[in-house]
Amino acid sequence: MFNYKNLKKVLFLFQPETAHNIAELGLRALPKCRIITNYLTKRNFVSDPKLAQEIFNVKFINPVGLAAGFDKNCTMVKSMPALGFGYTEIGTMTPRPQDGNPKPRMFRYPKKNSVQNAMGFNNEGAHAVLKNLQKVYPFVLPIGVNIGKNKTTPEEYALSDYKTLIKKFEKTSDYIAINISSPNTPNLRDLQNEEFITALFEMAKELTNKPILLKIAPDMQAQAAINLCKTAVDAGAAGIIATNTTIDYDLLPGCKDFGGLSGEVLSQKAYELFKEIANELFDKTVLISVGGISSAQEAYKRIKAGASLVQIYTGMIFEGPSTVKNINEGILELMKKDGYSHISEAIGADLKNN
Repeated sequence: MFNYKNLKKVLFLFQPETAHNIAELGLRALPKCRIITNYLTKRNFVSDPKLAQEIFNVKFINPVGLAAGFDKNCTMVKSMPALGFGYTEIGTMTPRPQDGNPKPRMFRYPKKNSVQNAMGFNNEGAHAVLKNLQKVYPFVLPIGVNIGKNKTTPEEYALSDYKTLIKKFEKTSDYIAINISSPNTPNLRDLQNEEFITALFEMAKELTNKPILLKIAPDMQAQAAINLCKTAVDAGAAGIIATNTTIDYDLLPGCKDFGGLSGEVLSQKAYELFKEIANELFDKTVLISVGGISSAQEAYKRIKAGASLVQIYTGMIFEGPSTVKNINEGILELMKKDGYSHISEAIGADLKNN
């Protein structure tokens, strides 16, 4: 019988990035063994009409997706149903390949079920990732593509990087997420201003009809975040993903003084900012909540606050491959308790009841 507790003990003997690479090898190999893949998919994938939604003209069988950062080079997409995910977001990709920041650049805090990473958009570059993506797209699950500028691209030329990436991936994705909120690329968060966002989304609108979303940082003041998101939506953004990792190191005493924190310590901060944004933008755009979600209760809280979809990553590291199944089954139980026959009734319920 598969026991993630035992596997985790082995994986946690390795440095976090090494453990991730081991997991990637396993997930890349998994589809080659159909018996195991089918078994895991049957075991973990929750397909219930009560959870199904059509968003961006695509069917999302369940609302729990894999956040960007795990599958940077689009090598593990075929294993996502076996892990139970209703959709996946690959990346972050940059136009040119880059190695990312010096190692070590990922750190675990098991007592807090949290991780700190300073990866720095390490990826094989848009051309190589596109080749991988073309092998699987279209897929049985929606695929989002998360894009960012190269570290060496000056701020004044950032728009050009995003233009290149949108043009490259618009035909092989179900949505594109603009990443200007990672703390691990110098000055990237400086692009979180209304002038750049307006120019970016107006440009994107000219390039494609593909849904383009904005992913924001959790460290912005609430009103500034709301204003930025409103600007993005007014300029053509199809949705908001809130939030990326945090540089609020007071949340985890003893952590490093670089990189972004994710997991349990981010949960309340991510929820609070998401709630503020949803108060203003619910019903005006698609809202996706991410940051510190590892349980059905937390996912459901975000859904009732206005999230049509949620994403996880760090929670799976600590809870294992049954995490998504447990969240989806738990959401169904909580919906039943509240008397909802479909997830659409739960989405934004806290706002509707106010």
